[in-house]
Amino acid sequence: MSQSIVIESPSSPAVGNSHPAVRKRSNERTLDALAFFLADVADGLGPFLIIDLTTRRGWSSAQAGMAMAMLLLGTVATQSFAGAWIDRTRQKRLAISVAALVVAAASLGLYHAESHPAVFALQAITGVAVTIFAPGLAAISLGLVGREQLPRRAGRNEACFHAGNVAAAGLAIGANWMFGSPGVFYVVAMTAALSAICAQMICEADIDHERARGADGHDLKHHVLPIRALMRNHQLIWFGLSVVLFHFANAAMLPLVGQKLGSRSAEFAPTLMAVCIVIAQIAMVPVALLASRGAAVSRRNVFLIGFAVLPIRGVLYTFTDSPSLLIANQLLDGVGAGIFGVVSVLVIADLTRGTGRFNLAQGMIATATGIGAAASNYLTGLIVDASGHNAGFYFLASIAVIALGVFSLTFRDSSGGNSFNNS
Repeated sequence: MSQSIVIESPSSPAVGNSHPAVRKRSNERTLDALAFFLADVADGLGPFLIIDLTTRRGWSSAQAGMAMAMLLLGTVATQSFAGAWIDRTRQKRLAISVAALVVAAASLGLYHAESHPAVFALQAITGVAVTIFAPGLAAISLGLVGREQLPRRAGRNEACFHAGNVAAAGLAIGANWMFGSPGVFYVVAMTAALSAICAQMICEADIDHERARGADGHDLKHHVLPIRALMRNHQLIWFGLSVVLFHFANAAMLPLVGQKLGSRSAEFAPTLMAVCIVIAQIAMVPVALLASRGAAVSRRNVFLIGFAVLPIRGVLYTFTDSPSLLIANQLLDGVGAGIFGVVSVLVIADLTRGTGRFNLAQGMIATATGIGAAASNYLTGLIVDASGHNAGFYFLASIAVIALGVFSLTFRDSSGGNSFNNS
């Protein structure tokens, strides 16, 4: 994907003196670029690392799963703190830039690391760094465009994010073909550096930091709700549980597809994995835009679709070993992930309006999902080692059914404008 993005430096007199509408367009385009480049950075190396560990280095599925779990454990340990810090700090742009550069350095180190402890440590460091991206991008977006425009902006962020994943996967294919295994690691480092640059190009003066943390509505500006009161919001707790189950079911599916592809053709597995990502990410772009429109009417109904496709996807993976059919099934991943990325931000914004804890709540939900995802990769790896790939897919599909049930039975609609309550 390519687009012409005209960005002025926030320190430039031209930006400071320009018409607000001009600065608004510049900021929106810069947010587009930031979301675009962060796409290849937000999850580190992801399934490409599993392929490299199990093929080039000869690790078992359980050992590779543990490497993925270390990234997620690093995320779990710090995500809530990162969200709380993003709520408080006015250095959101700098936070994103520094975190992106840490991911770049860790990605380069992961290719050269040979020992298990070194790989685990670098994955944990990456897991800590990536906790900044989601709350940072959401906070800057809310602070720039406001609550009324957040559904549109969230959909645009998610569409750019997935378009960036398509471009990154294309780069990974080319890099793997030209340079072999190191190519993918260097592509992640490059896009991380570009993300750091884009974050610094957002005009700091246009970010409303009070609004960015959800301290708006009901004359609660500058008020921060105690955490214990936030934790009494039963709908937020049930939503968190359903999201944990969703991510438990979803986290290991794509890496498991990568292992299944790698067992048939280790040489071409990275390229086939990149194609899987491209197919899903292409589908996510229109799905994200449509989800942002549908969510303006009903968050719940749109989210139900995302939950429902996950168990179907898991079962379909067991029906074939054909690479083309396995890749085609990734369209369902595009539907589920495209919806989740947009609507989850809107639901959390609804449930935390007026609390000043928007990003902390995002961090808490992300911590919970990280626990589910870490357990998913490790436990699924054990099941695959013992009973094969299809057993792993059936296990994940069954968890997805439970996630759908919990969400459908407990979540009331929050279609815009709902403020915090303890119900």
